[in-house]
Amino acid sequence: MAHFFSSHENMKKATASILLGILVICCCNEASKADYALYKDPKKPLNRRINDLMKKMTLEEKLGQMVQIERSVASPQVMSKYFIGSVLSGGGSVPTPQATPEVWVDMVNELQKGSLSTRLGIPMIYGIDGVHGHNNVYNATIFPHNVGLGATRDPQLVKRIGAATALEIRATGIPYTFAPTIAVCRDPRWGRCYESYSEDPSIVRAMTELIPGLQGDIPPNSPKGVPYLGGQDKVIACAKHYVGDGGTTTGINENNTIATWHQVMSIHMPAYFNSIIKGVSTVMVSYSSLNGVKMHANRDFVTGFLKKNLRFRGFVISDWQGIDRITSPPHANYTYSILAGVNAGIDMIMVPYNYTEFLDGLKFLVENNFVSMSRIDDAVKRILRVKFIMGLFEHPLADYSMTKYLGSQEHRELAREAVRKSLVLLKNGDSGHKPLLPLDKHAPKILVAGTHANDIGNQCGGWTIQWQGQSGNITSGTTILTGIKKTVDPKTEVVFSENPESSYVKENGFSYAVVVVGEVPYAETNGDSLNLTLPEPGPGIISNVCGSVRCVVVLITGRPVVIEPYLGQIDALVAAWLPGTEGQGVADVLFGDFGFTGRLPRTWFKTVDQLPMNVGDEHYDPLFPFGYGLTA
Repeated sequence: MAHFFSSHENMKKATASILLGILVICCCNEASKADYALYKDPKKPLNRRINDLMKKMTLEEKLGQMVQIERSVASPQVMSKYFIGSVLSGGGSVPTPQATPEVWVDMVNELQKGSLSTRLGIPMIYGIDGVHGHNNVYNATIFPHNVGLGATRDPQLVKRIGAATALEIRATGIPYTFAPTIAVCRDPRWGRCYESYSEDPSIVRAMTELIPGLQGDIPPNSPKGVPYLGGQDKVIACAKHYVGDGGTTTGINENNTIATWHQVMSIHMPAYFNSIIKGVSTVMVSYSSLNGVKMHANRDFVTGFLKKNLRFRGFVISDWQGIDRITSPPHANYTYSILAGVNAGIDMIMVPYNYTEFLDGLKFLVENNFVSMSRIDDAVKRILRVKFIMGLFEHPLADYSMTKYLGSQEHRELAREAVRKSLVLLKNGDSGHKPLLPLDKHAPKILVAGTHANDIGNQCGGWTIQWQGQSGNITSGTTILTGIKKTVDPKTEVVFSENPESSYVKENGFSYAVVVVGEVPYAETNGDSLNLTLPEPGPGIISNVCGSVRCVVVLITGRPVVIEPYLGQIDALVAAWLPGTEGQGVADVLFGDFGFTGRLPRTWFKTVDQLPMNVGDEHYDPLFPFGYGLTA
């Protein structure tokens, strides 16, 4: 009997342990089910992930996703409390002056950790302007501005620049850039004209190759209009500014573009067709108006044409305080601005500073049925689609592994190549004189003069370190003067005098002179100019030097400027646009190591009274026509 009872007890113990095991497994399964969220599973289909996350989100969490704030007002606590969807650096907004890439990575990650600490852990997107390289960041490679790239007529070069820019942006832990600008500048009086590749929409269309450079090539047969990212060494792009920003009356920034449907479709819209086909992830709306309707409030074009007709599936973002400017004066009726902007179809609102005012205002409008829940859901789905596609849930934090790409030698060589290909030779001697170019490397003594010969900031123009840019050696690079010194024979004496008197030039036995003058840096409205004159002391330097010795004038400008009055004094004239940090590329071509291949991306006018004047116009009478460019 004792044996029976002991066996019976053992059986009871075994049964109890089996039951306990089953219970533990069940509990574990339930716990893992609780931990498992379908939206966090990268193996699940995209739409299922979006829908799963949308079902879990409160109204506050949805509205937070629609906001992009400036880094200066962001903190981990703000990100967590308000469920902020995105952060940006405005022009010149940096964690510390001359910050290293590691400092950038740490700042972005700190903010991201705030987002990841929320209930649903939705990561934020950090965005920054990369309009000619990673232009806010000290030591980055600064490429020629778009007008210079338009002169190259080389979309594959632009694609390579996009890929290099993506690596430099990722070096600082950032996955999103507000580029490319695909405006078609129809009037050089516009202060953003250098951000436009050309007055010719076909060139602007071709240069949308920057997008696959930044984002990667979309796979063959992939659906059109769907955002794309080709890997963690790429960044999502932004086609801007939708639409017609380059066509405003007299080129006044943010003003009104008057255009027929045919003109919009044939001039300003074509590059958007190409951008969407190439998988651009975001589109930024323009400050400007189209036929009197503010683009930030233009439902027909944002929702009707872009989202419905073109089947764009990424998200639409406002410009900096863009909805504020729906009213005049800006911010005069903010509730109306929120209503008009969101209902027009803008998904993410760049509200750099007053984000609580925006969130409160939008919540009120939703709760009182002025903005529908379906409109909010459309916006949030689009933002989440981009976040899922770019792998942000799987890779929310950056590390230091890509910091080596910032300002790398390979990228500087690429920028130097771009400078060489962007230079346009406008004059080289005339019937009475033999050509001056290529310059003699072995000349005994040469003069280099001008305000832009030894100045990285002037060479780069606006959107460089600061929003407006600035004169001075503001970041690392090679000035044109340094490039000349490196190129000539070691025995050649190179004398630099920024603004010499004519007597000095005559008395010093120079073989020839290189005069480098141009516009001072500017961006946006500050660059609007109704006269397009070359700033002093540029004209005086040209007169003093070129009236005294044979000279080549190198123009550093974002657009054609008034040059006809000085043309008779000048032996050779080169349009070098805004070449960026690699001034060696200018010297490479001046001295004949490479030939001139650039062609005008813009018509060069005789007088501003002719403007606007574009190729194909009825009374086309330029100083140098569109497409002009000599070879030396």
